[in-house]
Amino acid sequence: MPINQVVILAGGLGTRLKPITQVMPKPMVEVDGSPFLEVLVGRLKRRGFDDYVMLVGHLGDQIIRHFADGSEFGVKIRYSVEKELLGTGGALKLAEALLAEKFMVVYGDSYLPLNHSEPMRAFESSGKAGLITVYSNHPRIARNNVELGADGLVRLYDKAAETPTMNGVEAGVFFLGKDTVAELEPGKFSLEQTLFPKLIKRGELMGFMTSVRFWDIGTPEGLEAARRALHDLD
Repeated sequence: MPINQVVILAGGLGTRLKPITQVMPKPMVEVDGSPFLEVLVGRLKRRGFDDYVMLVGHLGDQIIRHFADGSEFGVKIRYSVEKELLGTGGALKLAEALLAEKFMVVYGDSYLPLNHSEPMRAFESSGKAGLITVYSNHPRIARNNVELGADGLVRLYDKAAETPTMNGVEAGVFFLGKDTVAELEPGKFSLEQTLFPKLIKRGELMGFMTSVRFWDIGTPEGLEAARRALHDLD
């Protein structure tokens, strides 16, 4: 059965978008006439995803009030609420009971307009614990942070420093299984700094290279670029 569940990481503080994010959570910032998160859900719904788990924290009550159970938007939405910010990994672990056996994770502040069934099939056929999408960075929009080998395995992932062997940028869409989350200990940690390095060391993290760029609203510049681009993107 194809993966149908989308887990949306939507709990961060959005410090780079202050003062906007002092009064609303970053995913609710307006883009293309609607909250970004509504645009994201609508576009993923058109690609066949109708089961959502939203991981909310900072001002998350605004997200819950807007979407409720998702029926108004033609989807099912459940929520995992952080009482304290736990990072991407801690938030996912907190939501463990809500997760399907396999699921797709996206960030609530970015959109990658690709055919999601392609990396999904690559993940399911790989037999590996996880798969991340990787933008080829042509044209260059950020520094590289992923080294993807010819065999499709991620060799290195590091947001802190670019190395000559890195050949792409993590693009904000990844796939995991619930059994991988079950191995994690509760607490405050990030997937990027804790889980991904473990999977890389075990040879269990695949990469899916794409030439489709992602749009990130995490900075004022990124927000304005997304506002210009998303009107014309599917």
